[in-house]
Amino acid sequence: MTETKELERLKRWRLVLGSEFECPKDGTSQEPDLDGLDVELEGDELQMDKVLQALYDSDRKSGLGSTSPKVNRWLGDIRTYFSASNVRMMQKDALERLRLHRMLLEPETLEHIEADVHLVGTLISLKNIIPQKTKETARKVVQKVVDEIERKLRQPMIEAVQGAISKVTRSSRPRPNEIDWHKTIQKNLRNYLPEHKTIVPEKLVGYGRRRSSLRDIILCVDQSGSMATSVVYSSIFAAVLASMRAVKTSLVVFDTEVVDLSEMLQDPVDVLFGAQLGGGTDINRAVGYCQQLIEQPDQTIMVLITDLYEGGDAQQFLSRVARLKASGVAVICLLALNDDGAPSFSEHLADHLASLDVPAFACTPDLFPDLMAAAIQKQDIHAWAAKHEIVTRGHDHEGDEEFVAQPR
Repeated sequence: MTETKELERLKRWRLVLGSEFECPKDGTSQEPDLDGLDVELEGDELQMDKVLQALYDSDRKSGLGSTSPKVNRWLGDIRTYFSASNVRMMQKDALERLRLHRMLLEPETLEHIEADVHLVGTLISLKNIIPQKTKETARKVVQKVVDEIERKLRQPMIEAVQGAISKVTRSSRPRPNEIDWHKTIQKNLRNYLPEHKTIVPEKLVGYGRRRSSLRDIILCVDQSGSMATSVVYSSIFAAVLASMRAVKTSLVVFDTEVVDLSEMLQDPVDVLFGAQLGGGTDINRAVGYCQQLIEQPDQTIMVLITDLYEGGDAQQFLSRVARLKASGVAVICLLALNDDGAPSFSEHLADHLASLDVPAFACTPDLFPDLMAAAIQKQDIHAWAAKHEIVTRGHDHEGDEEFVAQPR
């Protein structure tokens, strides 16, 4: 290794481990040889070290402090010296390690922060204590993130759902404006007349349209603090679904209370500010409310988005789900709707849902449109999940009868 590369290696370790790190002298360390870690940093490297020290120094002596200008300067520094993904991680660490939620209460701070779905969740959880002067800035930050996410997910959602609805309503006697010319040509290729260079369409393929909704979709979303990003994505998807005439969409959020936000779906930002992240969880009460919304069970899809840490009556919750299934409602439980990886959830309740043939699994936002399309077409959701290499909860729980539920 050249002297330059060795110096670069030591500087990187110095930035990672900090100025207080001392190399073990007993020879037991499995770390690389870092005897030269007392290298001097200068220029950008020195500034990067100061930024990292302010956040990660264990004694907090050089922490960010409470004044808004100091926090804003630190936010500007991390954007200067680190990549966008590292910036988001460091902001999140600042909120968690230094309890700097107060830094979000100043409009000057919000204007400098790197906005993402996690920040939106934090802002929504703080909405009741945000000062009036900051609320408009907070709303603009939320609007920006929502617009970015919706721009990415709206078209896939519309295409997937409209395609699924079209297959459900396929017609052999379509009106002229309902003819699927691509499918019609495929069906009638054998009727090609070379001398006329045309096809005689003996069989027309099209998709009939009905004025009333073809599917009722209920999104029932746990708004406890751990489900923050799921609430954000659910609200956006609900707003997109609500814009489609072919489906009737309801959005119900809950903690220990239940709130129906369906009337606000024209604006997902209003929906998010109508949510109240935090508090306990009463899934049974929420499902009971959703039961009242169901008018045509065999045409209803209910997506329950929760980590299943039930604070209410678990036995009655499972009984309600069993009755919904028996009536023909398609029930799906998403343990998370986010990109954060494997969620924490109640395996006990998830396995009992599986015993009722209710799929329970985590879903990423990019797969949610395809999931809804599969549900609309009444496909086997377990098979759909397997196709996408998603593990659903198993059914092998015959020995535990504490929460075995049957339709009443």
